[in-house]
Amino acid sequence: MSREKRNYTAEFKEKAVELSYARGSVVEICRELDIPTSVLSRWRRESDAYGRNSFPGKGNPKLTDEQREIAELKKKLRNAELERDILKKAIAIFS
Repeated sequence: MSREKRNYTAEFKEKAVELSYARGSVVEICRELDIPTSVLSRWRRESDAYGRNSFPGKGNPKLTDEQREIAELKKKLRNAELERDILKKAIAIFS
């Protein structure tokens, strides 16, 4: 019989990772929390790679702080270019 897919909250994942590092035993934590060892191991890898951005939720990409900053700056640049283009058109209309 296959196991039903369970959804875990970001807080649960973070606490499970913290416990696994604090106690050092992945197998013991998995037994206590009733989660597969492969799942906790993946959460630990993601936590190591992405830090506080490890578990962003559904549909949100995992980004490092640098990647997040780059995305924000690109968005600001697009907005500034759009404003510039609007002002150019306004100048052409009013002159």
